[in-house]
Amino acid sequence: MLASGRALPPLEEILESHALIHTADGELFREALADACAQCKLPLQRVKEKKLLAEATHSLGQTEPTLVKQLAELGQTFDAPWTQDEKLATLAAWLALSGKKKECRPASRTKSA
Repeated sequence: MLASGRALPPLEEILESHALIHTADGELFREALADACAQCKLPLQRVKEKKLLAEATHSLGQTEPTLVKQLAELGQTFDAPWTQDEKLATLAAWLALSGKKKECRPASRTKSA
């Protein structure tokens, strides 16, 4: 999943903001996974978090309420927590494993100043 797409500020500014530290941490994690996929020659699908549910409903042929209900029910089989992050990661994996998404974009590296 992709974040909003805004470029991160310089490191000094990131270190001054607790929220930006979390944002940078998420970006680092996404890039580490993208690099691992590239090294293992695995296809990589990048979907913006805000568009994930809409894309999944279209690609999987289910309604939004149905997918949300299925994700909630799936979470009941696991111990807590089953937060929005886990639900979105599960939905992204479901979409990727479905094989119905036609476009696979290679990992791209963006360099920030």
